[in-house]
Amino acid sequence: MASLEELRERLDEIDGQLVDLYEKRMKVCEEVGEYKVKAGRKVFDRQREKEKLADVASRVTGDFNKKGIQELYQQLMSMSRKLQYQQLVEAGALGRLPLIRMDNLYKKNARVVFQGTEGAYGQAAMQQFFGEDVNSFHVRTFRDAMEAIEEGAADYAVLPIENSTAGPVIEMYDLLDEFENYIVAETILPIVHTLSGLPGTKLSDIQRVYSKTEALMQTSRFLDEHSDWQRISVVNTAIAAKKVLKEQDISQAAVCSAYAAKVHGLEVLVDGINNDADNSTRFIVVTNQKVFLKDASKISIRFELPHQSGSLYRILSHFIYNDLNMSKIESRPIKGRPWEYCFFVDFEGNLEEAAVKNAIRGLREEAQNLKILGNY
Repeated sequence: MASLEELRERLDEIDGQLVDLYEKRMKVCEEVGEYKVKAGRKVFDRQREKEKLADVASRVTGDFNKKGIQELYQQLMSMSRKLQYQQLVEAGALGRLPLIRMDNLYKKNARVVFQGTEGAYGQAAMQQFFGEDVNSFHVRTFRDAMEAIEEGAADYAVLPIENSTAGPVIEMYDLLDEFENYIVAETILPIVHTLSGLPGTKLSDIQRVYSKTEALMQTSRFLDEHSDWQRISVVNTAIAAKKVLKEQDISQAAVCSAYAAKVHGLEVLVDGINNDADNSTRFIVVTNQKVFLKDASKISIRFELPHQSGSLYRILSHFIYNDLNMSKIESRPIKGRPWEYCFFVDFEGNLEEAAVKNAIRGLREEAQNLKILGNY
């Protein structure tokens, strides 16, 4: 029986042959790419790749080897496509950018909408980004805000997309998918929750606590200490404060900001009740204009994939081969297609960068219903 060292020497010899063959294969792929650029042919030929995978699987024995050779060739063909997409970029065969570049956002006379009421965290985020003198109005729901910018009643909307403790605001992903609005900026707001009630209220008086679902989640440890309190979700923390004031019932309290409590005439009963002292929420600035800033450094996209093994793995290789850092991925059910999902991805980059153009070209050919949600 051969020793381990002898077996490794044999493997090294085979690997050397594989390396040489790989370089020869990629050289031919480069020539194929040159042909496709000149002839205007698509890079991705799904039927050709399907036939190739079936052919190589038929040439080996055993289920393990059949699966392995197909995985190997999927990677080889994926690398070939990346090379050919790069050739298309270098040849300038990408067409116009999907969004129009701007030097600056027009903030001075902008009309901005936020969800909630006076004192909402959305108002604080809006003022943090646009300034305290911003021309603004508020609406009841996130959908109302998206409709306001789609219809032109507002130039921008400032809406929450993710909390550092509670995670994503799921409804916003569905609305970004539904509406033809685009993300142009983001701002991160520190979140400090209080328990607030009518002046003179004692903790022993409280029976019901109102707030937004996410705020109740972000203060669950404090609320768990008072398990007899009923937790009731409303659409916004400031609306919870407004409700407590309006109903003048000392058995009710709100989880809201100190500013919301002040605006609505409540007393802060307990301050800083967050689970996480470093809690913050990321808000996006959305418009109906297809624009991006010249110094934008993050891109958000949405796409669908065939409901088959390995499809997500293969599509994410576009980020790997273009050295793009993917910072977030979320999935949401596709309406009318049970147990199928669309994906939302954030990654670093600017639409004018060659690596981004290359990745977008590949994603557009290989994914389904790709939508660029914004570059900001």
